[in-house]
Amino acid sequence: MSKVLARFSLLTLLLSLLVSSSRAQTPITGDWKGTLSAGGNELHLIFHISADKDGKFSATIDSVDQGANGIPVSSVSLNGSKLNMTIDAVHGTYEGTVSADGASIVGTWSQGTPLELNLTRGEAPKPATSIAANDVPIAGTWTGSINTGAFNLRIIIKIATGTTGLTAQLQSPDQSQQWIAADSITRNGSSVTMEFKVLKGTYEGKLSADGATMDGTFTQLGTPLPLSLKQVKDQSEVERRRPQNPVKPYPYHEEDVSFPSSAAGVTLAGTLTVPQGKGPFPAVVLISGSGPNDRDEALLGHKPFLVLSDYLTRKGIVVLRYDKRGMGKSTGKYAMATTADFANDAEAALRYLKTRPEADPHHIGLIGHSEGGAIAPIVAARNKDVDFIVLMAGTGVPGDQILVEQHRLIAIAMGMPPDEVDKQVAREKAFIELVEREKDNAVVEKEVRAKMGSEAPQAQVGAMVKELTSVWFRYSFTYDPATSLRKVQCPVLALNGSLDLQVPPKQNLPAIRKALEEGGNKHYEIDELPGLNHLFQTAKSGVPNEYAEIEETISPVVLDKIATWVLKQ
Repeated sequence: MSKVLARFSLLTLLLSLLVSSSRAQTPITGDWKGTLSAGGNELHLIFHISADKDGKFSATIDSVDQGANGIPVSSVSLNGSKLNMTIDAVHGTYEGTVSADGASIVGTWSQGTPLELNLTRGEAPKPATSIAANDVPIAGTWTGSINTGAFNLRIIIKIATGTTGLTAQLQSPDQSQQWIAADSITRNGSSVTMEFKVLKGTYEGKLSADGATMDGTFTQLGTPLPLSLKQVKDQSEVERRRPQNPVKPYPYHEEDVSFPSSAAGVTLAGTLTVPQGKGPFPAVVLISGSGPNDRDEALLGHKPFLVLSDYLTRKGIVVLRYDKRGMGKSTGKYAMATTADFANDAEAALRYLKTRPEADPHHIGLIGHSEGGAIAPIVAARNKDVDFIVLMAGTGVPGDQILVEQHRLIAIAMGMPPDEVDKQVAREKAFIELVEREKDNAVVEKEVRAKMGSEAPQAQVGAMVKELTSVWFRYSFTYDPATSLRKVQCPVLALNGSLDLQVPPKQNLPAIRKALEEGGNKHYEIDELPGLNHLFQTAKSGVPNEYAEIEETISPVVLDKIATWVLKQ
């Protein structure tokens, strides 16, 4: 999933750091095995640790040699790397220290007498009667979810039996509709192993006796994450409800279009929607946030720009939305582009929209979300015939400030202890300052690896450094949106949700207001909308792991506010 877990909305949360450091900050859910030596005898124990959606742990223990399975653990707590369990059923306790990579636990079992008990991931050998037989079928569709620390990602795995044996393919539908074929899948009794080289990941699971579930671990870039799968019979079980997605036939004209960008060889592909009736109509270009977005800005099962364009077109507004360069049907290289390059592409979309007779040449504007909210002022500052811009969670300060504050707020919302929050934020700020100071990526990587030590797998650290030193991040760290905002003279509507933890309103809205005032712009409206997150969904906490779980794609209040404001200009 490393290719899919790219920049998420405006600025990536650096999941590698959050997963490896903030959660105790290593994942402990899954199966653990250990051997207890007492009185010349050896007892093989299996600990099954799980967590509910609120992060509360629970566990059971199997004593394999005694045939005692499912012994309840009364309490499980994790403070930093310190794990404590109380097992009232046998008057026992366990205290251990989880390794930095989450692969082992060194500790002591006490049941009157303290005994050394060290645990590693995986199950101890079970009696043959408990192992699923090879004739239990596993072909079919399996689904589960991975808790990345920032949000839950659904995983769908399809297993088939062919003339050459088992085959498998994986999809993370909250990120992409792409299916990724497994390079290998093997089965030995109840044990199933799959390898996905393109993701640098493997899955190791254990089938239940009835073949209905599979408990295991997905390991990517050295980081193990619990992944329990269940076999599904009905396709509806793997589909999320998205009630705002429009259903065809639409009461307006829809047309696939393409147009050149200023960059050599880049052709952008998109969709133009035109209201019924006689035009020309007010018109807008939608500019998506950061990340490898398509024209619908699809992420985590939502299609915000599809919903927004449908609403606006039904209200009598022409809408042009397009795939980012290198994404969907657009050409070019996404990975080599900066915010400035994406601004050139948005400008190309604006030029194309002006050629359409359905668009009122005196009533054309831009609507940008997240990074798109930083791009819209760049284009408006260079094109005085832009009649208005709407900034949805647009930025008012440089990216280095946003990323640090983003990390701090999300860590707090996820319940990280204050001292750990301070530690994480200080380290992230130091890494960003290092990238800004040092232009040699090799030097950056060397220093980051030295500072991280063994706190995260080396492959994970390498991926994080590659992301931090990308051309996009280097540009975004130092670009100040205020420079363009001061030059914008057209009407501006700036909206932020009060629960936006990615582009925090308290940090960005005052900066946007200040820049507009310094430039002499008197035609602006700035609103902080209560109870809405970065995607403008009605939310509880604003943390990214809510995005996929919320059925609403965009609050109707926001849709109406934008449409009404655009039509009034």
